[in-house]
Amino acid sequence: MKQRIDLQLTATLVGGILFSYLFWMEKQALNLLIYTLFISIIIFIDPEKQKSKKLFLVTAAHLITAIMVVINHSDLTVITWYISLAVMVGFVHFQMLQSIFASVFAAFCQFIIAPMSIIKKILGTQFNSISFKPALKIFKYIIIPFIVIIIFSVLYSIANVVFADYAEQLLKNITTVINNIFNFFFGDLSMLRFMHLALGITITAGIFITLKDFKLDKIEAGYNEQLIRKRRNKKSNTLIYELTEIFAGSLLHKVMALKTENIIGIISFTALNLLLLSLNIIDITTLWFNTTAAINSGDYAAELHDGTNALILSIVMAMLVIIYFFSGNLNFYRKNRAIRLLAYLWIAQNAILIASVLLRDFNYINALGLTYKRIGVLIFLLLCSIGLVTVYLKVAKQKTFFYLCKVNGFVWYVLLLAFGFVNWDVFIVAHNINNRNSIALDLDHLTSLSDKTLPLLIENKQQLRKYLASSSYAYTQEFDTTTYLNKRVKNLDQNQIIFFENDLQERIKQFKETYHEHSWLSWNYRDWQTQQYLVKNRL
Repeated sequence: MKQRIDLQLTATLVGGILFSYLFWMEKQALNLLIYTLFISIIIFIDPEKQKSKKLFLVTAAHLITAIMVVINHSDLTVITWYISLAVMVGFVHFQMLQSIFASVFAAFCQFIIAPMSIIKKILGTQFNSISFKPALKIFKYIIIPFIVIIIFSVLYSIANVVFADYAEQLLKNITTVINNIFNFFFGDLSMLRFMHLALGITITAGIFITLKDFKLDKIEAGYNEQLIRKRRNKKSNTLIYELTEIFAGSLLHKVMALKTENIIGIISFTALNLLLLSLNIIDITTLWFNTTAAINSGDYAAELHDGTNALILSIVMAMLVIIYFFSGNLNFYRKNRAIRLLAYLWIAQNAILIASVLLRDFNYINALGLTYKRIGVLIFLLLCSIGLVTVYLKVAKQKTFFYLCKVNGFVWYVLLLAFGFVNWDVFIVAHNINNRNSIALDLDHLTSLSDKTLPLLIENKQQLRKYLASSSYAYTQEFDTTTYLNKRVKNLDQNQIIFFENDLQERIKQFKETYHEHSWLSWNYRDWQTQQYLVKNRL
């Protein structure tokens, strides 16, 4: 028996209209919180959604990201909102999923197949005695041939210039006719606004309508966190096994093959440990215990980049090599103590490499102050440290690669949520200004950050003037004296000051214009805070 129009289909249409109203020509701020509240309420009142602890947690986490967008309003918080939305959508529809990565992939599939999900949902509904299935059948008979015609028209246009000219002219005429018809029926609604509405309906459908034919949660259920000893099936060898047999011959069929793998692993880890040891000794002698030489070198950027590149390569190698050797029956080999110790030693040496890069980054920050890239290095080092801990647990507790993905994905997601609580632009500017006596303050960098930093720049502009000579203002050549009440510039310092003041005034002017261009839907605390500061100080 066919079902009637249900909550999901109604909520999809309402959500699409709400999406178009909230986000059309607006910043992503308070409107994101309103949209988040809407989808959260629908999810919890939907009888088809299982109300579990996991559902409450992912929905609460997504709501927190929306609140952080309103409070801090940065690119990071907006990106975090989208990632959190994907995590929530994946877990809401497939609550048996265990990893963040699988949830994000499930959400991606949900949004890609959303148009088809809407069609399937409509096909299964009826209102009183009206069924949409016949109309959709006609639509299906039209749309598939239309797509085929488009594909071959493009191919023929590439092959024949004359055909391409006729096709282009025909396309222009069809577009004109469609626009005229659309404007006739929807005079107050532009084509772009209509497409924005369609986008909202598609996104909302991906959130509410479950892709029932997708069995990702059941597939993932086949992966375990704990390694299990498996006997090799000689009748169904893999391609890698067959290729290895070409070089190893009958060695693979012998009982001693596991012993051979252990010996190869010992040799490999010994060589890798010696290689990394040489790098760590150099760092310890030249960086750790010779801080004067390290500080006087002055080339902080090159040293930090080189150290970070080495760290990336080493961590990736550590992960790949350890996963390779400790992904099978070698974990259960009775004489694997030596290779385990060598693996632990290599993990410890990678930890020393992390400490070396951390010291370089601190030297860089102490000399030149904070930037997003230097903070990014600190975050990367934190993720590397967590990764090394999980790799150690994999070896010590005989865990699988799935365990690494599950744990690291969860930790990365939690850290991403946590970083949204920090107003990074203001934090960077405040730190650099407060430590201006001990660092080489980069004025160009401070003035390049968002308008949230305007109050700090205005309050400290007298101190910041001292750093104009080392900034881009020192290269200013032209200016309009009439803009500055016909004051004559007596020297280069005054020229720099005038342009610095002018830039601040121009930023204030642009901020005010932008702030008043948007409605209450774009309201966020940081912009409001800046606006209140400017009003209070009559700027």
